[in-house]
Amino acid sequence: MQLLRPDSLEAAGAALGNGSVALAGGTDLVPLLRDGIVAAETLVDVRAIVPRGVEGTKIGAGTTLAEIEREADVPQVLREACAVSASPQLRAMGTIGGNLLQATRCWYWRLKFPCFLHGGDRCHAREGAHREHAVFGNERCASAHPSDPAAALLALGATVRTDRRELSVADLYRLPTQDDRDVTALEPGELILELDVPQPEASVYLKAMDRAKWSFALVGVAAARFGGVTRLALAGVAPIPWALAAAEELERATPLPGTAYKVELARPLIRRALAAVDG
Repeated sequence: MQLLRPDSLEAAGAALGNGSVALAGGTDLVPLLRDGIVAAETLVDVRAIVPRGVEGTKIGAGTTLAEIEREADVPQVLREACAVSASPQLRAMGTIGGNLLQATRCWYWRLKFPCFLHGGDRCHAREGAHREHAVFGNERCASAHPSDPAAALLALGATVRTDRRELSVADLYRLPTQDDRDVTALEPGELILELDVPQPEASVYLKAMDRAKWSFALVGVAAARFGGVTRLALAGVAPIPWALAAAEELERATPLPGTAYKVELARPLIRRALAAVDG
């Protein structure tokens, strides 16, 4: 395996693709390489060229979760989502750009079952054990997106700037289809460089976990109020971060037999989040 350290975006763009993979914090990528889920002949270390730090509403994609949770100018919902993500050691290494692109924790996918995301024709979770899986968007794949900050940024209506374009966080994600099994809209070799994060009047992130700390969300609820409008987004309930236009949309969930409890977990969390930002 080869490690490249380009000194410019142009050099990084030229190095990415054709079997190479971008490396920043490495907290998600390195275990995937170790387990043989991701194969790469070349790693492209982008830490020197991807922006890092917070300036106004801009957050560099190379900023770590630990740095964001300590930054007073960052909206509360995003600070809280970063603070309850993973362990202190992982937050000190993991970047916000990498966190948005982290792979599913579905054990069928991680154990390399020939599932829908791996190009197969079935979702093994729908037929087998699926306690941690999705209650929305689960027709083809019932995996649950693991990112807490992604839900916060979705509720905030944040914008992503890459080395090629700008798109909303909502447009960054998509449900997998028969023709495209990816859950993001990024093109091969495309790098996230920066986030533009609006400042709401009030916001909050609440999370239900199996443990009190250092665990992935069974259900995470992000709420952000802008004027008279409160935006809701959920983590851990769909293959992508899931936006709710209103609390009543929870009734449209399509839980599997073993995930119906997630809908009941979400109800009080949504009530508490709305009370926190509207009260």
